[in-house]
Amino acid sequence: MATRKQTKSSLPPTLSLDCLGSAEEVAGLPGPGQWLVLSYIPTSLFSLKMSAATSTVGKTLLVPTPYAFKMALLDASLRHGFPRNPEELVPLLARAALRIGVPSAAVVTHTIVKVRQEPKDRKSGAPYIPAVAYREFVYYSGDLSFAFDLSTLDVSTASWIASVAPAVQYIGKRGGFLQYSHSLRLEQLSKRFTASVVSLAGELPRRVHLAWLDDFGPEAVFEALNSYSAAKIKREKHRGFVETVIPLGLVNTGPGFAHYQADPD
Repeated sequence: MATRKQTKSSLPPTLSLDCLGSAEEVAGLPGPGQWLVLSYIPTSLFSLKMSAATSTVGKTLLVPTPYAFKMALLDASLRHGFPRNPEELVPLLARAALRIGVPSAAVVTHTIVKVRQEPKDRKSGAPYIPAVAYREFVYYSGDLSFAFDLSTLDVSTASWIASVAPAVQYIGKRGGFLQYSHSLRLEQLSKRFTASVVSLAGELPRRVHLAWLDDFGPEAVFEALNSYSAAKIKREKHRGFVETVIPLGLVNTGPGFAHYQADPD
């Protein structure tokens, strides 16, 4: 059965700042607090290739992207049978503002690994041939956090996020495992959280670097984002890229690693 596409005018209203500034509970968490913060303990190495990376040279981003975490929520919701239609959720997540809280330190390892890839001439010989590729993996010291701006969410979607969050077990590549820690609401975020370049106000942390992080586009629909769909994803329509300040700065490098740290709290 075909589903009706949701338009911006048909989406439910978002939570008001007056509500978020009171002690009233939202998503099962007491206020006040505009930000719903979900914290996770990384339990393995993380890797998420930059959009410009190739299959041979796989440079990784230092942190997960809003797109990756929103997709992780949808994946966990489907796997665990939460009663929400993903086709209805995607437009609601597309308007949701999400910022990433970085750990105190991150170390990127530079490795050469053996892989098997399709040959250029696919008509003859084996379907895959041995090759080598450059890969990067990130070790985190400290928790990863994901902060949703509740003023960009409706009450039902906020409750769904808080309910699904403990079921998220990995992000990025399947080996990038996480363990859910806790949720809370905050009135303001610290400088340990990412921010888009265009939204910056005030003094920057001393240790930062810039990266393009992807997010759901303004017209994102589940059919386009679904890996098993034949629909093509369109840049800036279904998936957008935002130049982002990441509060981790390079402090040391060596032949096989790069060490990043955040400013102390």
